[in-house]
Amino acid sequence: MKNTLYKILILSLGLFTACTADFEEKNTNPNAPVTVQPSLLLRQVIYDFGEQMSYEGFAAGDLLSQHRTALDFNLFDRHALKSPQLGGNPWPVFYTNLRDNELLLKQAQSNETFKVYEGPALILKAYMAQGLTDLFGDVPYFEAFNGIDGTVTAPYDAQEAIYLAEGGILDNLDKGILALNTYTGAVALEGDLLFSGNLDKWVLFANSLKLKALMRISSKEDVASQIAAIFSEGNYIKTNADNATFDFTNSAPNSFRFAQLRAGDFNNFVLSETMEEILTDLNDDRIGVFFRPFANSTTGTFNGLINGINASQTSIEPANYSRAGTLFKENTSELNANFMTSWETQFILAEAAAKNYITADAATLYNTGVQQAFEYWLTDLPADYLTGPAAYNAAGTTPLQQISTQKWIANIINGYEGWVEWRRTGFPAFKPVAASLNDGLIPVRMPYPAEEEALNADNYNSAAQATNGNSLDVAVWWDE
Repeated sequence: MKNTLYKILILSLGLFTACTADFEEKNTNPNAPVTVQPSLLLRQVIYDFGEQMSYEGFAAGDLLSQHRTALDFNLFDRHALKSPQLGGNPWPVFYTNLRDNELLLKQAQSNETFKVYEGPALILKAYMAQGLTDLFGDVPYFEAFNGIDGTVTAPYDAQEAIYLAEGGILDNLDKGILALNTYTGAVALEGDLLFSGNLDKWVLFANSLKLKALMRISSKEDVASQIAAIFSEGNYIKTNADNATFDFTNSAPNSFRFAQLRAGDFNNFVLSETMEEILTDLNDDRIGVFFRPFANSTTGTFNGLINGINASQTSIEPANYSRAGTLFKENTSELNANFMTSWETQFILAEAAAKNYITADAATLYNTGVQQAFEYWLTDLPADYLTGPAAYNAAGTTPLQQISTQKWIANIINGYEGWVEWRRTGFPAFKPVAASLNDGLIPVRMPYPAEEEALNADNYNSAAQATNGNSLDVAVWWDE
């Protein structure tokens, strides 16, 4: 894990908590309009999105993906997703940062001095847009991110168009790469918490994101030739040194935010039974990084709890379950916000090879992904790990199951990625939650938030009608 986090200078500008409209009101002199320096906007978007989605990943994403569960009265863990608790409300995180990013993009496209920021802004727009639509499906997009001129009543756009149309995810990645490759100016990229201004690494990031987006829609679109072209060119993230991440610190304000909450909130989140069984069956030493032996254990063992208990009807002794590891509280300088990594790229390529989209040895790509994921999570890879139950062709498994399971393990706290990939692949097998509030079904989309119904009623009503009343059980386009 790399890239020591700088102090966030723009706290003085009020951008961390203000929406775009607040920013304009507080920082504009009507007699002499000013703009925020693009370096501050870039730093703001990267930090705020990465920090907030890491928090969301711990408090909500990991519940949906069954990496961990909650001990006490957590309705979200029981799949009442319209009842967020501590986390579970990513909608404003996406829209605030997409609108701020649009300000950056407009500056870069309208002022030659700031041209260097165009590529990163396009890439970040594609990255955040994919995260948004993968959670909710159809969302306000093409008319929604107009910076200070934006509207709260933008129409909902089809997920297919958000991926494939001009100005959508794949198009913006291509445009971002082109902008970076053709940039000839002398102005350095500042405020870059991911790559310290290295434009070549932004291209690697964009190509890895293209691989991810193409694989995500591969059940709907013929993506083999596009994936093969990126693989043949070889210009994607290949080592952990090039990961799109930034480090947290051990102390506020830039430590992992969940670690700053009171102990009762932190300790409420424990190892899930699903995660425990998978890591134990694989003899996976990362369990000791992700979690602590349960307090009542006399042998240093780990114990998980089934997701979605009804705490009012179930007596739970917290000391009998494994809390989150020190990495998530005492040692958060070793934790980072994850945008895209080499190990995720390797697993995508392993799947592509297994499906004959590319000509490569899938087992080798898989093994590299596993090795890099262990390195990323600060764990030595056991000598026999890749020849035992975790082997690519282990008995009783399939290549897709092995690839997806390893990607799922490493995606702990990475936003909602573990749940999104489970929806796409069906792996690993999730358990029914103990006291479901969704008729025993594991949700396949996030619900539109209540504020949309209040502020964007006409467009919301159309979107809700298309999802059977804003149901959690209506699959998004690529998952149909």
